[in-house]
Amino acid sequence: MKIPLFKNYSNREDTQEISKIIKSGRNWAIGEKISEFENKLSEYLKVKYSLVFNSGTSALHALMITSGIKPNDEVIVPSFSFISTANSPLFVGAKPVFADIKENTFGLDYKDVEKKITKHTKAILTVHYGGCSCQINKLKNIARHHRLLLLEDAAESLGSSFKNKKVGSFGAAAIFSFCGPKVISTGEGGALVTNSRKIYEQAKLIRSHGRLDKSNYFSSLEKPNYVNLGYNFRMSNLAASLGVTQLKKIEKIISLRQENALYLNSKLSTVKEIIIPEAPPGHRHIYQMYTIRIKSGKEKRDKLKKFLNEKGVSAKIYFDPIHLSNFYKNMGYDQIKLPITEKMYMEVLTLPMYPDLTKTEMDYIIRNIKKFFQNEKKRSS
Repeated sequence: MKIPLFKNYSNREDTQEISKIIKSGRNWAIGEKISEFENKLSEYLKVKYSLVFNSGTSALHALMITSGIKPNDEVIVPSFSFISTANSPLFVGAKPVFADIKENTFGLDYKDVEKKITKHTKAILTVHYGGCSCQINKLKNIARHHRLLLLEDAAESLGSSFKNKKVGSFGAAAIFSFCGPKVISTGEGGALVTNSRKIYEQAKLIRSHGRLDKSNYFSSLEKPNYVNLGYNFRMSNLAASLGVTQLKKIEKIISLRQENALYLNSKLSTVKEIIIPEAPPGHRHIYQMYTIRIKSGKEKRDKLKKFLNEKGVSAKIYFDPIHLSNFYKNMGYDQIKLPITEKMYMEVLTLPMYPDLTKTEMDYIIRNIKKFFQNEKKRSS
């Protein structure tokens, strides 16, 4: 069998809506689907403002600017994330400061965060890993106590919640991603969400060249009004039309993912060599990724990955610690100690997870994982 790591979920409504935009012959770049997607996103998350971007990374860049992060400021981030989380402070000349993570959520450890706060700290940028919220309430208390900004990188966790409050609605602002493997996808895309009108208005300028848009730039005959430094971070109307139809299905998509995760957990819980992904109390896990842990560590994890890949099962390591990447090593970050981050990196392995994952495919994955550990046991006996 060939089982990919992810597959996008779509139906006729997705293709029909995109086809309407294409057939119109115009408004492929800017159009009404952008504001519709934004309004629906705000409604879903229960936040005042949403702005869509061409990527989650662009949204992170805009988030740094609109949050007033300046050169020489410090932003506390996890190393266990996609690299753009840590890069975003660098985009504005600030310094990422790495804190360790918790084993049960892979999110920032609030106790270590507090240890990393200095007089230069401006913000805490936390990550909700793989569809499960971090200990966001603890981090919010720390941010409030130290008068810091709490920012959420919720790229992987649209629809996740803590105590029935959606991630992305806890801090001063948050970002989401809609790239390929996310719960809903526009191919590439992202969003910045906030309850701050100031952040919202600034982000609107930043995403479109610092231009004060009062109408569709491409169809307007008026002179453009540039009032700020900005970038081309816009999401296209085509992508937004897909965002609208995908968002309509999000709860169905999440439900299918949770059902698949429940099935995998029920079968893999008998494999004593691994730890299955389960949500801590109060956390809604939407399983954007299905990440197991191999108790014996890196050597056995790497062998399992190779074995599954050879059997046609896509399995990947999410994530390599950012502070140990060549780019960050060259800045001296490899000297810092993040024991839980490095331990988790040695153990994690992400398996295929998507709504259309069939029972036959899941049984094949389960069977091969069990076969691997049976073979290993025979070799060692």
